[in-house]
This record gives sequence, structure tokens and C-alpha cells, in this order.
Amino acid sequence: MTSPGARPEPRDAVPVRHPLRWVAVTVLAVLASMLVNTLLTNENFRWGTVGEYLFSEPVLNGLRNTLVLTALSMAIGIAGGIGLAVMRLSPNPVLSSVAAVYLWVFRGTPLIAQLLFWYFLSALYPRLSLGIPFGPEFVVVDTNTLISPFAAALLGLGLNEAAYMAEIVRSGIQSVDGGQSEAAGALGMTRAQTLRRVVLPQAMRVIVPPTGNETIGMLKTTSLVVVIGYLELLTSVQRIYSANFEVIPLLIVAAAWYLVLTSLLTVGQRAVERRFGRGVAAGAPGPSLLRKLAGTSGGAS
Repeated sequence: MTSPGARPEPRDAVPVRHPLRWVAVTVLAVLASMLVNTLLTNENFRWGTVGEYLFSEPVLNGLRNTLVLTALSMAIGIAGGIGLAVMRLSPNPVLSSVAAVYLWVFRGTPLIAQLLFWYFLSALYPRLSLGIPFGPEFVVVDTNTLISPFAAALLGLGLNEAAYMAEIVRSGIQSVDGGQSEAAGALGMTRAQTLRRVVLPQAMRVIVPPTGNETIGMLKTTSLVVVIGYLELLTSVQRIYSANFEVIPLLIVAAAWYLVLTSLLTVGQRAVERRFGRGVAAGAPGPSLLRKLAGTSGGAS
């Protein structure tokens, strides 16, 4: 029996062994070596052809169009999503119902069907006009002239994205404690001021991460506009391999550019997330903007 003040004898602890981890590592190493081997030895990949077309003018033009379409579609989606989210949360039943129907239609139908609908809009409306209902028309435009492949792609992608962004923005707004809106109203702020100056700045921490994911998804979703013939990256590659029959090398070219762009967007997403999450501990509630707006310090009683 040892005395209370005596040091305990050291024990030789045996580390827990994890044989399955080593099995998994071995299997992954074998699979990785097999992949590297086939990439280096399989001549059907035609890496020379990949290098030849990677920076070719048609591919770079398609890449530029993909970036433009992604940026504009996300701009429409974000702006429309904010408007729809505000309508969805509105106490006005008409606004809320209109937003709900919009979300139901655009989230409930395939995107490719929406793209084709906008592209063939002239079959439904040969001409578009602006004027007084049942009265004179002030502006009349031929639909085929107005709805180009780019316009159809932008409408299809942007309006569809707005439906998904609306749910993201709505969840972000609802994540902010309702008491802050009530307090802002007590300070004399209007509903619009409360949304702009109190709610949205705090909701951004919830909104930004899924918005980054949506942007990355949009970059790849632009490839669907191949069905309406808009000359983005995949369409450009498709036209090249339909002429020279080098299908696999050209698809590798497209995949390589998509990987590069998604990697850059991922880095940007992380930077933006850190920016909006600055000064907030994980899981902790965000700092209240109402104190700043009221001109009080955090330690004021």
C-alpha cells in the first residue's frame, strides 16, 4: 500500500492499434498507383492533343463566355433571390403567395426544360409587345430577334437560380433573432432600413457559404446550355471533337478548365467566408448591430 504523498509508478501504456487504417491506406495507395500508371501508359488519352487544344482560341473563347454567363446568371439569381425571400416573408398574403408559386414552378421543373422553353419562346409568342392591355402597343419586337441563345441561357439560368437563392436568403434572414427587428422598429427604423442595416449584415454569415456553393455549381451548370447552342466551354469543345473525332482529349481539356475554375472559386469562397465570419467564434451568436446604431457601447448598462 502506497502512502498518499507517494508518486504513482509509471505505466507502460500500449497504443491502440488500428490495422484497418493501414489496410485502407494500402488499398488507396494501390488504386492511386494504378491510376497514375494508366494515365501515363494509355496512349488513348492523347496528352499531346490535350496540350494542343488547352489554350486554343476556340476553347478560350468558350471559357470567356462561360465566365460571363456564370457571373451574370448569379447576379440575376442573387438579386432575384433577395427580392423573392423578402416577398416570401412578407405579411402580405399576395406577395407571399406569388413568391411561393414562383419557387414551386422553377424548383419543380428541370432546368434543361426551362432553357428549352426560353429558347423556343417564339413558338408561343411570335412577337413581344409593350403597351396598354387591350389598347395600343408602343413597342413591338420579333421574339426570335430578342431571344438569342445567350438571352435564353441567361434567362433560364438566372431565373432558376433566383428560386434557390430565395431559400438561402430566407434561411439567413430567419437565422437572425426576431427581437433585433423589433428593437430596430423601436428605434424608428422602417422595415427596409431594418432589413438593410440590421438583418442582412448578420444573415450574411449564413448566406455566404451556400451562395459560394451555388456559384461553383452555376459554373458547371452552364454546360447545360449546349442544348440551345450557346458557345460556352463545353459547346466549343464539342464542336472541335465533332470535326476531328478526338472526343476524349477534348473532354479532358474541358474538365481541366472546369477544375481550375472551381478551385479558384473555392479559394475565393473561403476568403469571403473568413471575411464575413471575422470576429465571431464558431457557434457563438453574432455581435448586435443595434448597439452600434443606437450609439451605445457593449459595456454600457
